[in-house]
Amino acid sequence: MRAKHPDRHTYLTQAPIPGLIWALAVPTIISMLVTGIYNTADTYFVGRISTEATAAVGLVFSVQAIIQALGFFCGHGSGNCLSRMLGAGRRQDAEEMAATGFALALGLGVIVAAVGNVFADTLADFIGATDASRADTMAYMRIILLGAPFMMGQFVINNQLRFQGSAMYAMVGLMLGAVMNIGLDPLLMFVFGLGVRGAAIATVCGQITSFIALIIGSRRGENLRLNLKNVRMNLSNLLQIVNGGMPSLARQGLAAVSTLLLNRYARIYGGDAAIAGMSIVTRVLMLNVSVLIGFGQAYQPVCSYNYGAGLYTRVREGYRYCVKYGTVMMTTAGILCVVFAPTVVGWFRDDPDVIPIGAAALRWQAAVLPLLTTSILTNMMLQSMGKGVKASITSSARNGIFFIPLILILPHFFGLAGVEMTQAWADVLTFLLAVPMAYSELKHMKTDRIPEGGKP
Repeated sequence: MRAKHPDRHTYLTQAPIPGLIWALAVPTIISMLVTGIYNTADTYFVGRISTEATAAVGLVFSVQAIIQALGFFCGHGSGNCLSRMLGAGRRQDAEEMAATGFALALGLGVIVAAVGNVFADTLADFIGATDASRADTMAYMRIILLGAPFMMGQFVINNQLRFQGSAMYAMVGLMLGAVMNIGLDPLLMFVFGLGVRGAAIATVCGQITSFIALIIGSRRGENLRLNLKNVRMNLSNLLQIVNGGMPSLARQGLAAVSTLLLNRYARIYGGDAAIAGMSIVTRVLMLNVSVLIGFGQAYQPVCSYNYGAGLYTRVREGYRYCVKYGTVMMTTAGILCVVFAPTVVGWFRDDPDVIPIGAAALRWQAAVLPLLTTSILTNMMLQSMGKGVKASITSSARNGIFFIPLILILPHFFGLAGVEMTQAWADVLTFLLAVPMAYSELKHMKTDRIPEGGKP
C-alpha cells in the first residue's frame, strides 16, 4: 500500500477506504489494547493483595481520568486541527499547532502534579476513600500524580502521530511503556514488597518510557517535528485547541465525575466490596471498548484529513464502514462478557463478596456494548470535522448528561442494582442521541468540495 501511495496526502485521500481503515486500524487497535492492559494491570496485580487495595486503585482511577482528560484535550485539540491543516497543505501551521499542544500539556501536567500532592489528604476524602482503604489510596495516588506531566505528554504525542497517519509509531511507543509497567508490577509489588506503591511506581515508569519512545517516533519519517521554537501560545491557536479538544475534555472529565459518583454510591450500598467490583467492571469494559476506540481512531485521520481536503464522500464512506464492522466486534465481545461474567470478575479478585456485584454490573454493561459503536464513532467524526459544539454534546452524554441523573435516581429505587445498571441505561440514551446527530451531518456531505489552495 505504501509503495503504491508513497506520499502521505495521496495515501490518505486516494487509497480505498476499507484497506486504508484496516491499515491504520491494526496498530491503533493494538495501541488501545495495550493501553487497556496498561490500565488493567495494576487492578489485576493489586487484586492479589486485598479487596481494600483493589478499591483504592479504583478510587484513584477518577484522578487518573482527570489527568487523561487534560492529555486528550491537548492531544485531540491539536491533533485533529493539525490533520486538517495538513490536508489543506498548511504544514508550517501544523508544526506550530503540534508544538503548542505539546507545551500546553506539559505545563498543565506540572500544575496537576504539584497541586494534587499538596492537597492529597483532601483529595483522598473527596474521591471517597474509606477508613480501610485510605492508606492504600494515599500511597498509590501521590505517586500517580507525580507522573502527570509524562502521562499528558505521551497522550499528546500519541494522538498527534495518529492524526498524521503514523499509527505504527504511536503503537510502538505505547507498547514499550506497557511492557515496562507489566514487567515491573510483580517485581516491585511482591519481590521488593512495595505493595500498592510498587504498582504506582511501575505505572509511572511505564509512562516515562512511552513518553521518551513517542518523542523519538515523532522525529521519524514525514512526521511533524516537535520544536519549542514553534510554540505559539496565541489566542488563535488556543481557541482551535479548545474547539477540537473540548469534546475530549468533556468526555474524559465527565468520566472522572461519573467514576467518583459510581464509587460513592457503591460505597453506600456495598462498601469496599462494591467499590472493588465496580472498579473491576470498569477496567474490563475499558479493555473491550479500547478495541472499538482503536478502530475509530483509525477513522479519525481519514475523516479529518479528507474533510480538510473537501473529500466528503470519503468521510461518509469511512464512517459507515467503521460503524458496520465495529458493531460486529462489540456484539461478539458483549456475548462473551455476558456468558463468562463471574469468571472474568473472579480472575481479578476471587472474593465471594465482590464476584456477584461485579458479574451483575458486567452483564448489564456488556448487553449494550453494540450500541457504543454508533455513539463513539459519531463523536469521533464530529470532533475530527471540527464540529466542537455537537461533538461536546455527544461526548458529554454517556458519562454526564445521562449518567449523572441516572446514578442519582436509580440507586434510590433499586439500591445496589441501580448502581450496577446505571451505565447501561446511560449507553442506551446516548445511542438514541447519537443517531440524529450523525444523520444531520452526513446528509450535508453528499458532494465533494476542494478548498481554495488545497491539493486535489
